[in-house]
Amino acid sequence: MSLYKIPLMDKEEYDELINENFMSRIAFNGEYPYIAPFLYVFDQKYLYFLSTKYGKKIQRLKENPKVSVEIEEYAPDLSEYKFVALRGHIVKETDDEKKKEVRKKFADLIKSRGLSKNIMAALGLDPDDPLACLVEVDSSFVWKLVDVKEIIALKN
Repeated sequence: MSLYKIPLMDKEEYDELINENFMSRIAFNGEYPYIAPFLYVFDQKYLYFLSTKYGKKIQRLKENPKVSVEIEEYAPDLSEYKFVALRGHIVKETDDEKKKEVRKKFADLIKSRGLSKNIMAALGLDPDDPLACLVEVDSSFVWKLVDVKEIIALKN
């Protein structure tokens, strides 16, 4: 029996995986690793994330902005799977126009994918708030993944 290595994906394949999905997991550094799920949007250059303005992730990012972001897709029986892991830094977006543009992309994502409004709580808003509040109210941080040092993308 020989060792089998899972095939790598090329850039076109992992960009497609990133474009087709919207959930990621981010691993943060610290005394112990901390992993949290995040919605994301991709503008073909950067991955953007929204978060509440409180929580463990904020402290972790202040202490060390180095992260690993993982996006995956798999069949329920695991007969097919693929994932991409990107290692880089997460920084706050500071440009007000860009923040508004990114928040609009998140509102569009929630609407187009038919996601539950309960996701609004993870973004710093009341689930009963109108979706427009996500764009107009500064209740969340806008983050972007920069300085990507390594991309590992595998599929079966």
